[in-house]
Amino acid sequence: MRRRTVALAVGLWLSAPGCTSTTSSKAEAGEAAVRRFFQALPSGDCAVLGPMLVSGQGVPSCEETVKDLREHGMGLVDVLDAKVDGRDPDAVVVRARVSQGGTERAEPFLFRVERQGDGWRLRL
Repeated sequence: MRRRTVALAVGLWLSAPGCTSTTSSKAEAGEAAVRRFFQALPSGDCAVLGPMLVSGQGVPSCEETVKDLREHGMGLVDVLDAKVDGRDPDAVVVRARVSQGGTERAEPFLFRVERQGDGWRLRL
């Protein structure tokens, strides 16, 4: 009887909402979206970059976003971590080290990545 109770407790713990593989797969998708965007950014090609950005009313165009990032010399140094936003299960907050104008910022930068349509997109 004791073994069955322990097995049940372990099974419940593994299936707890905070421990699901869905949460980690969302975080991984958010991290991957940030990495892909910054790998493609030097091209400045909005045919490639546009689908990686959140779109909609009130959001700057891809061209505006790319121009601003390039003017500030923004680049990704490394992703530190990614976590599902506690307020929105379809959003991930990615904490990363970035450079501006060739100098690494002292403080990490937070990026928000949102599920939009069939993919994960960066909101800048």
